[in-house]
Amino acid sequence: MAESGGGWRDSYRGMSSDNIKGLVLAISSSLFIGASFIVKKKGLKKAGATGTRAGVGGYSYLYEPLWWIGVTTMLLGEIANFAAYAFAPAILVTPLGALTHIILLEKLHIFGVLGCALCVVGSTTIVLHAPQEQEIGSVLEVWNLATEPAFMFYASLIIGAAVFLIIRYVPQYGQTNVMVYIGICSLVGSLSVMSVKALGIALKLTFSGTNQLFYPQTWVFTLVVLTCVVTQLNYLNKALDTFNTAIVSPIYYVMFTSLTILASVIMFKDWDRQNGTQIVTEMCGFVTILSGTFLLHRTKDMVEGSPVILPVRISKHADEDGFESEGIPLRRQESLRSP
Repeated sequence: MAESGGGWRDSYRGMSSDNIKGLVLAISSSLFIGASFIVKKKGLKKAGATGTRAGVGGYSYLYEPLWWIGVTTMLLGEIANFAAYAFAPAILVTPLGALTHIILLEKLHIFGVLGCALCVVGSTTIVLHAPQEQEIGSVLEVWNLATEPAFMFYASLIIGAAVFLIIRYVPQYGQTNVMVYIGICSLVGSLSVMSVKALGIALKLTFSGTNQLFYPQTWVFTLVVLTCVVTQLNYLNKALDTFNTAIVSPIYYVMFTSLTILASVIMFKDWDRQNGTQIVTEMCGFVTILSGTFLLHRTKDMVEGSPVILPVRISKHADEDGFESEGIPLRRQESLRSP
């Protein structure tokens, strides 16, 4: 019995101080980024009322102060997120974005409460079983990981898929299928997170006294980050302007998080430092978060005792209180809530 207890303690040594720092920063990031989604959406709607909508290629939102407030809020969240990746593995930091969905919801149906509980339980499971951060002493080590055949193959597939979507599907289906814009954001996002983590490690080492700014690889990672972030921001704006936030947010979270975990497992070999039980537990935690996220958004506007409303088709650019063209209820109509 004593040997069994000792084996459990050996397999779980608790969270390191770096993982704890990453956890706190990731939660802070969720607060800011979650708020930015709502503020940016309002800014895009306001700008679209007086100019060309972002969804059809317009940039009138650049003159809208509310949109800039949302961007600033997102920037603060991304800075916290950036710092989190410097201290903790992506498999710990990225799934915690689900907490955003809890923070922004006020009135919840009973199933919404269950969704919140699932998100918290799933996040806790991942936090407690996340791998320890890999010890890296130079940005050159990260560069070697990024240029290994496995990750180069993955990066090539991701870039090819994103370019294919932009050239082939955006012109025809960008305005009618939410998966097009979100797919581009998620694909590019998985590469941006790996570059952000590499750049974060370089800056962390530099501030610790080991200057990494002299290495050209540091600036290559910086260029990749800038390119990916600009691409993500552009297509995320289009998605938010074209589709309801309640649809965009959970789909983006699921796709982005899944691809980021896959990229991290390939590049940083997170699972090489864990046993099978820990890996399966993490995946169960992730599936639990996905289930909670689905429940939160599926029951977002339900109230106790409300009847089930069947999907109704109306025009593509339905209002936030209407339905999307594909028959997906985006938000229940006020008239249907009235007794």
